[in-house]
Amino acid sequence: MQAAYLVKKGRSDKSFEWREIEIPDVKVNEVLIKVSAFGLNYADVMARLGLYPDMPPLPCVLGYDVCGEVAAVGENVTKFKQGDHVVALTRFGGYAEYAITDERACIVIDKDMAAYKKLAMATQLSTSYCATIESINLREGDTILVHAAAGGVGLGIVQIALWKKCKIIAIAGSDEKLTFLKSLGVEYTINYKKDDIYEKIRDFGLHRKIDFIFDSVAGGKNIKYGFKALISGGKYVIFGVSKLSGPKTIFGLLPELLSFATTLFSPAKFLMPSKSMIGINMLAIADNKPETVLRCMNGVYELYRQGVFAHIQGQNYTKNQLVEAHKLLEEGKTIGKLAIVMEN
Repeated sequence: MQAAYLVKKGRSDKSFEWREIEIPDVKVNEVLIKVSAFGLNYADVMARLGLYPDMPPLPCVLGYDVCGEVAAVGENVTKFKQGDHVVALTRFGGYAEYAITDERACIVIDKDMAAYKKLAMATQLSTSYCATIESINLREGDTILVHAAAGGVGLGIVQIALWKKCKIIAIAGSDEKLTFLKSLGVEYTINYKKDDIYEKIRDFGLHRKIDFIFDSVAGGKNIKYGFKALISGGKYVIFGVSKLSGPKTIFGLLPELLSFATTLFSPAKFLMPSKSMIGINMLAIADNKPETVLRCMNGVYELYRQGVFAHIQGQNYTKNQLVEAHKLLEEGKTIGKLAIVMEN
């Protein structure tokens, strides 16, 4: 089979090489999937840049989500059979014609859905579900702030919040993205490239009135000022550190690393104002509590069938466009989920 190997850290056009390798053997409690499409995630960009601590040593095959047909099942697997069309989370190894997954990170799904929609459910929307339903409980009337609100996870959070009838402050980096978010019913929008986020929050009259902040950017300034903007009882939910990526030299990256690493809080900083910080890493959850991931994936699919996720945005690319898609994702020029379809 063919697999796209990450062979070098750095620019997308210098980093990948398609190689012929053996189809992996399926083990106990595992499912082998003939991949029809795999997804791109921002963690892939971080790994390519050498900023993702959990990545395996080079050369390696990235990839956290795939969809396709079950090719074989291991011993003790009873929920799936050969020929089932599934979407699954993978612990790396997704950029390939065949991929292995634990049966608890896999669900049967409608074959006729667009690939990017299926893959969004496995990673982005499952993270959105974990952030808004598993880790906290959004209620009608809550005020939330969403960074990268037009991205895959952010857009999922926005749609869950709209379903819950929350007040939403959506942050994105282009007027086009903000116009799209407004069309969904988002009340407040901020273009972070044009305006100071926290000055705009004050202009909206929402400083220290925000119940939940959802942050995939996690720059030191965001955390420092965002934490102050929370109401008592508020929660700051972090599920990414994209601020650390992008075209930076080591001298440009160092201040971000120091800012992120030194944004620490003593217990009193949480206790006295009654505020919380929550970190979400779906890979860590999958490793240690896979039943939670399965619950999130099933929950997402059920909400999709109820019409909650009526606006799953994204785009399919061919395998020959892997480099281009990686570059666009890194530059923040995409909306929603990116999928690489294996057929030429």
